[in-house]
Amino acid sequence: MSSDTDVSLSSYDEDQGFKLIRKAREAPFVPIGMEGFAAIVAYGLYKLKSRGSTKMSVHLIHMHVAAQGFVVGAMVLGMGYSMYQEFWAKPKP
Repeated sequence: MSSDTDVSLSSYDEDQGFKLIRKAREAPFVPIGMEGFAAIVAYGLYKLKSRGSTKMSVHLIHMHVAAQGFVVGAMVLGMGYSMYQEFWAKPKP
């Protein structure tokens, strides 16, 4: 039986707010994607009353595609940003 007591517990000590801020600094497009998703969902719920003759299912599918597209776009931009930082922005040794 091995005992690993060298495990760092610093990640367990930080509260949720500090963890979110740290993660947002590491990957800045994740909170942007989350905020965009929430904004599109809120807009979809707001426009739900005035959808006219559009069926509910069609309206929900359109909102789903828009929200998912925004999140995927934020992920692609985040990957491009990380690739830029890793390969082009690094100083040459």
